[in-house]
Amino acid sequence: MASGFGFTLHATDGKARTGVIHTTRGDIRTPAFMPVGTAATVKAMMPDSVRATGADILLGNTYHLMLRPTAERIARLGGLHRFMNWERPILTDSGGFQVMSLASLRKLTEEGVRFSSHIDGSKHMLTPERSMEIQKLLGSDIVMCFDECPALPATEEQVAKSMRLSMRWAQRSRDAFGDRPGHALFGIMQGGVTRDLREESAKALTAIGFDGYAVGGLAVGEGQEAMFDVLNYAPGFLPEDKPRYLMGVGKPDDIVGAVERGIDMMDCVLPSRSGRTGQAWTHRGQVNIKNARHQDDPRPLDENCTCPACRNYSRAYLHHVNKAQEIIASMLMTWHNLHYYQELMQGLRDAIAGGRLQAFVAEFHAKRAEGDIDPL
Repeated sequence: MASGFGFTLHATDGKARTGVIHTTRGDIRTPAFMPVGTAATVKAMMPDSVRATGADILLGNTYHLMLRPTAERIARLGGLHRFMNWERPILTDSGGFQVMSLASLRKLTEEGVRFSSHIDGSKHMLTPERSMEIQKLLGSDIVMCFDECPALPATEEQVAKSMRLSMRWAQRSRDAFGDRPGHALFGIMQGGVTRDLREESAKALTAIGFDGYAVGGLAVGEGQEAMFDVLNYAPGFLPEDKPRYLMGVGKPDDIVGAVERGIDMMDCVLPSRSGRTGQAWTHRGQVNIKNARHQDDPRPLDENCTCPACRNYSRAYLHHVNKAQEIIASMLMTWHNLHYYQELMQGLRDAIAGGRLQAFVAEFHAKRAEGDIDPL
């Protein structure tokens, strides 16, 4: 296992956990939400601004970075941390999910996935070994093993076949990763919404041995109820002394429900993508700032929020710059959303540490049920 990497569990409340993931580039407080920096940037944000929201770690994307500007170029320029001016931990995904989404542009074999770039149609081959090589070139602190993520709905037979392929790829990823002090490798559990397949996958991964474990193959079309059904048991199949990462989740209520069920790490493009489309996440739910009712409203997006957008700007201003398609609209809305997400994570950490998670969750849902404040 990786030297310089570890996980300390500080407190539990039911299945929920709070602790710290230790890396050579700094500690990551858990439960943790990782903003997504797909192409070596969190869109519309400066790195210092992302850090100011409370983020301890970012996620980078193997698929996009291997195509542009290429992992080799980033390595020559000093690695991803220097390249994007983020000195804290970075987790990179393996590229498997993005390749899956190419559908007709890919060909899957035991060796790996041959695909055509969505940018220029150029041909590429992504294997467990190549994914490990790319992530090493990037200098990722947390590397994800290469897996195949089947889109749901799928038959149980299809999910089983895919999961077992992913487990063979997990072993190849482990072998190719080798011994890299200061860098960690996470395995990815697959198995769809079938309990037996999830358990089989977890046993295969723990037999190989990883520094952390992800619950993959969810938030791909199965719906929240089915996702929570899986999370009711799947984290329990994984080692208690290792971080548990739910990939690609999600909305605030998804995050709260996942934490209640024992998840330590999450990522999603939603807060930044929503910010660029005029959608704000607040304590009272979602606000569409483009709605005409905000055009004369002098109040902030969220009166309980301390982000720059809420401290310094009115709903009327945010409505105006969104309608005018000014760049500052994406900047302010994204900053607000990322701030809200990190504030939610801090609230969850504090509630777990204090043994009052259920009260926190009840208040979270009650505020959202009230809806947005009435217009003036």
